[in-house]
Amino acid sequence: MSDGNCQNDLEAPCAKKVKIDDKNGHGLSENQIELKDFTPTKILNNNSSKKIVSVLGNFKDKSGVAIVILEKNAFKEDDLSSRGYFSEETKLRTFFQNDIYGNFECFPISSVNAVKTTIIYPATEKHISKYSKQEVHLVLETPECYETLTLPHLQKEQFNLQWVYNILEGKSEQDRIVYNNTCDTEGFVLVPDLKWDGLTKETLYLLAIVRQRGIKSIRDLNEEHLPLLKRIRGEGTKAILDKYKVPSTQLRIYLHYQPSFYHLHIHFTFLQHEAPGIYAEKSHLLDTVINNIEIMNSYYKKVTLPFTIREMDTLFNIYETNGYVKKIKADLIGK
Repeated sequence: MSDGNCQNDLEAPCAKKVKIDDKNGHGLSENQIELKDFTPTKILNNNSSKKIVSVLGNFKDKSGVAIVILEKNAFKEDDLSSRGYFSEETKLRTFFQNDIYGNFECFPISSVNAVKTTIIYPATEKHISKYSKQEVHLVLETPECYETLTLPHLQKEQFNLQWVYNILEGKSEQDRIVYNNTCDTEGFVLVPDLKWDGLTKETLYLLAIVRQRGIKSIRDLNEEHLPLLKRIRGEGTKAILDKYKVPSTQLRIYLHYQPSFYHLHIHFTFLQHEAPGIYAEKSHLLDTVINNIEIMNSYYKKVTLPFTIREMDTLFNIYETNGYVKKIKADLIGK
């Protein structure tokens, strides 16, 4: 339980629905937008290993561009029964059969064959860059680089945070909230990440979004934030155990650097799920962050932090201009 005014609230199970927020925080409800009205103009990225494709295009009679992200869902154990993939309605198309081996294309019933769909509308150039396939580089960011290169850039160029404030202020996505601590200093909201359907344990992915404003990333953290971080760890893991029956020992709890948006948030994923951004160059375990701050209050102001940067990001141009990264020239590729 929370102390004083640090109240918390367990909400009802989340409902699946399309919700699109534009840059001003005005949402389009599911009956205002249809995929049949979407005209693709460019495939930004087709990731065959992760079964995700990002498509740029336009909606009929709407200005601006949109990004539609299609992702094949993970298998759910409940669907592996006579009511799912092995129902009488499931059809097979034969590719070949040889002795005891057969290779087929399976057409299961529609209820287990959904494709997770994310829509960003209207999409900005930053969104297009984020979801486009491109070369990636590793940067070692010293404290000096952060102050002179990264910080001025993110203060000027970061994504609009209105969608975050809408959640925190109770204006959007309230039916998706799993846990809500309303304390101004130590409070947070726990919600399913956009990449998760909110149901499948095998791909469990939630975000704890802090209520405090002004904490951009782990670079801003010090000992005064330890109560907040420990509360998120304690109350977040308990809420996930209560709702999804996943214990803390099966959770990966971490922060990204660089984060995708600069309002402090913490990721909770199922340990066996290979979620995007769990690798060493981007992910920092919450337990390690807490321990580092307990050892040295100013640890994250003094440490050199690695992060990946993509060539279409405007921050790449800044680091390239200052000699920290270099593009591979086209005439050198393949030599």
